[in-house]
Amino acid sequence: MFKLSLDMYQTLALAVGVLLLGSWLRKKVSFLERFCIPAPVVGGLIFAVVSCVLYVTGIMEIGFDETLKNVCMVIFFTSVGFQANLKMLKEGGIGLVVFLLSIVILISMQNGLAVLISKTIGIDPLIGLTTGSIPMVGGHGTSGAFGPVLEDFGIEGATTLCTAAATFGLVMGSLMGGPLGQRLIKKHDLLKTAVDADVTPLVEEEKKHRRSVSQYAPAAYQLAVAMGIGTVVSWLLSKTGMTFPIYIGAMIVAAVMRNIGEMTGKLTIHMGEINDLGGICLSLFLGIAMVTLKLWQLAELALPLILLLAGQTVLMFLFAYFVVFNILGRNYDAAIIAAGTCGFGMGATPNAMANMQTLTDKYLPSVKAYIIVPIVGSMFADFINSLIITLFINIL
Repeated sequence: MFKLSLDMYQTLALAVGVLLLGSWLRKKVSFLERFCIPAPVVGGLIFAVVSCVLYVTGIMEIGFDETLKNVCMVIFFTSVGFQANLKMLKEGGIGLVVFLLSIVILISMQNGLAVLISKTIGIDPLIGLTTGSIPMVGGHGTSGAFGPVLEDFGIEGATTLCTAAATFGLVMGSLMGGPLGQRLIKKHDLLKTAVDADVTPLVEEEKKHRRSVSQYAPAAYQLAVAMGIGTVVSWLLSKTGMTFPIYIGAMIVAAVMRNIGEMTGKLTIHMGEINDLGGICLSLFLGIAMVTLKLWQLAELALPLILLLAGQTVLMFLFAYFVVFNILGRNYDAAIIAAGTCGFGMGATPNAMANMQTLTDKYLPSVKAYIIVPIVGSMFADFINSLIITLFINIL
């Protein structure tokens, strides 16, 4: 078999190629756009299938230098850390706190169910975690980050499993959210009690995300500082004897920097530019992660993977329908939030926003939902998820 080895520059160029391919296909195939399937996943899966065919037929095996994948991953998760704005917790009120606590419970239940099903069908619980909150609440970003961690513990193909589960979650979360929200609205006749709310908090937060070309350099410097100091924090955390992802220290430092800036007014965090840079790095990270997938490693785990993902789908529906809706007040806002929970509980925050937009376009706006879901989904969920996943991995 011919072996082709690509260095980190060639690997990066290939990742950009599959990203562009995925972007083009999303414009041509409405299904991909509708369910918010990331462009790197679309193009990357196509390349991964081609690579798998070449490997299985004995024609060629392609090797990659994944150095830049880790760099892009840390930059992205550092940008996520900068989003942890505690002042916005006050704007969301008690509903935001309640919803945040419910997501902590959801993350724990996703991992607990994954471990339970794994033990029931006789496979390693760490394999089960590849379908838990890593790909569900975490999505493709967290999948790419924790897959290698699980592989270090001897779970072959963990990154591939996580990525496959995350792709499944994106589709199912989008398919489930709209119908679930609509059923709640109609069953409980919620439109009668729906009221308009003050949009001021949304407007004020959006102002902080306005972009300026001259501020991209300072934003990049803030990311670099957070990552640099974060390595020290990660080193200190490693002394506890627990295993943490390499980006956890940078996330913590970024969150501290953001909140010092918010509370003192002496440090301006360039959130719009940081979000853009983080988004670019996420796309590159996913592109590299997808082209390096080894799909042939999934074959023997096909049936267990189906059972695990079926369990996660049922859990998400029941949790959104019976828990989220009830604890958030059993009103119109609660129904919209429940639909959004399906989106990022099995996929990503954009899926949650798409679910909610579908319902609010058909019925009425829900300002409360548009405040609470993005704050928890993009600011706190990944942060909390990383800590809970780390706890489960170390326990197992």
